[in-house]
Amino acid sequence: MIGSWWNLFRRSKSTLGERGEAVAAKFLQRKGYTILARSDRTVMGELDLIVVRDRVVIFVEVKTRRRCDKGSPAEAVDAEKQQRIIKLALAYLRRHQLIGCCSSRFDVISIVWPDDSAKPQITHFENAFQPNDQRQIYS
Repeated sequence: MIGSWWNLFRRSKSTLGERGEAVAAKFLQRKGYTILARSDRTVMGELDLIVVRDRVVIFVEVKTRRRCDKGSPAEAVDAEKQQRIIKLALAYLRRHQLIGCCSSRFDVISIVWPDDSAKPQITHFENAFQPNDQRQIYS
């Protein structure tokens, strides 16, 4: 009984996140970005979206919430989460031999999507955070 409830809870929660990532990808494509990867998973974690525009590889963290009563979705991308994303981005750049051939940056897309709304509110924070040490991403 508990197992089926837990699976339903996990599925409904991930569905909102998946819907948010899909909407964010379409939003970015309309703005002229090219999607390189979605939900890029490794043993270290997951990068939500990896996009490119003007020879800049952009790692996009997407946060989707139903309400803002506990703060903006973007506020969930704290310093610890940023460091994890930076490490994942570096691994991605190394794995695809992109270090040195292009610039990179980190964006956050905040989505508020209430249950009673067909259209989400999307906020795109370009260059939302940077590595503490620029060499961290290129070394």
